[in-house]
Amino acid sequence: MRALIVDDSRFVRDFLRGMLKSKGIDCEEAADGRAGLEQLHSGLDFDLALVDWNMPVMDGLEMLRQLRADGFNDLKVMMVTTEAENDFIVRALEAGADEYLMKPFDDAALSEKLAMLGLVEA
Repeated sequence: MRALIVDDSRFVRDFLRGMLKSKGIDCEEAADGRAGLEQLHSGLDFDLALVDWNMPVMDGLEMLRQLRADGFNDLKVMMVTTEAENDFIVRALEAGADEYLMKPFDDAALSEKLAMLGLVEA
């Protein structure tokens, strides 16, 4: 299984990578939405994208809309963001997000979301 971590914070990318690797999930990274789309189009197969909302160049919502428009319909997408208002959650789900994880989070919260997506055992 391979995940794409898209976040402008190296700390968050490293934090997520560590948790995902402990679950046997290989990871690639991108620092913004445009770079994330380039990774998706690189030919590697991804099962999951964990996408921050607030990033330079291309934000997470725009990336989400574009990857769905580009036909990545089987890719599970989890928004991982500090945006906690209900409006943000609704907009992300309407754009095609499969799950929404609030920062800050811990391994238990991430594991719960991954299990809800059917990617790890509960």
